[in-house]
Amino acid sequence: QLYVVSYDNKFWIPGIRFSTALTITNDKAMDFYGFNGYQSYFDHAMVNLGKDSDDMYFYTPKYRIDRLAALFKADLIGRIADSPLQWEAGYHLSYFDIDAIDRDKINKNKDENKKFPASEPTLYEQYRQWGIISDDEADGGLNSTIRLGLLYDTRDKEGAPSRGVWAEAHLTMAPKWLGTSIPYYKYSATLRHYLPIVDRDRLTFAYRLNYEGSIGKDTPYYVLPYITTMGQSYDRDGMGGFRTIRGLMRNRVQGLDMASYNAELRWRFVSFTLWNQNIALGLNAFSDGTMVTRAFDMSFSRSEADFLSREEYLSARSEYDAYMDRGLDSDRPHITVGAGFRFIMNQNFIVCLEYGKPVGKYHKQDGNGAFYINTGYLF
Repeated sequence: QLYVVSYDNKFWIPGIRFSTALTITNDKAMDFYGFNGYQSYFDHAMVNLGKDSDDMYFYTPKYRIDRLAALFKADLIGRIADSPLQWEAGYHLSYFDIDAIDRDKINKNKDENKKFPASEPTLYEQYRQWGIISDDEADGGLNSTIRLGLLYDTRDKEGAPSRGVWAEAHLTMAPKWLGTSIPYYKYSATLRHYLPIVDRDRLTFAYRLNYEGSIGKDTPYYVLPYITTMGQSYDRDGMGGFRTIRGLMRNRVQGLDMASYNAELRWRFVSFTLWNQNIALGLNAFSDGTMVTRAFDMSFSRSEADFLSREEYLSARSEYDAYMDRGLDSDRPHITVGAGFRFIMNQNFIVCLEYGKPVGKYHKQDGNGAFYINTGYLF
């Protein structure tokens, strides 16, 4: 369930753009595949077996959590003199309530042999048992943050640009004195570049480069999936999905620092006027990619005193070692490719159909691809 209320106004405050949004998501089966990309092994074989075999229960809940997220933001953007440079300032408030999945709800209306058993721990439950997710942040928390940024914008138009640069750099500060449960500081930088190959928007090459970083090592795990944004857009989960890496499983890649790219060729193969409306049809081919560049700490952080017996401690340690042995020692690039179709009306109303699929040596750990129906361009 996703609820969004947003407002954007360029004229309410003279010379300043005001954007605000409230988003609430209540997801009883939110994707959770662990941290640091391929360092956290996704058992695709067991997931497929659970779907295809009558002798195996559904394994997908292994990689799910119950998460309620409420996010509010208010941003101001103003131009610096008559240059393309603009300043950004905003206040962002978010609250996360996280728990393990409710097995009764997950198993509702399923055949007995397909129910996810209580004896099978979810990855989130294992991370808690092993101390990868600490007790003080496991259930979520409150984030009260100030964001500051600089924006450079020379796009020819906002909705479907065909030339120009759109670059941003942000600093997010969430100090304890502002009400944040676990204080943290993050930074981000994004470059978007639009290059016309054939004039009049007929053929355009566009790419986006993004880097999300944490200052220090104390960033709580529940803010790692979020990509820093200001202005019209609101914070969304990443990496994976229509707004980040198309074709990649949602939240597959999480780490203290992450780098990503999107590159696509946009072709408008027909343009015409219908009922005084400017209509265009377009195709695009793309490749997206991401990778963790600085890892979240996945050390076993429990002592024998945290368990009821030495046998339980040794069992948990053995399961942890086996899990870590299946993953890579560090992340590798997660690459997807795909194509899409666009219906464009008056440059600002855009309906898109896109399909993306993971490729590469470890592509099976990134999912089977995804088809999207949405609005606008990715960037």
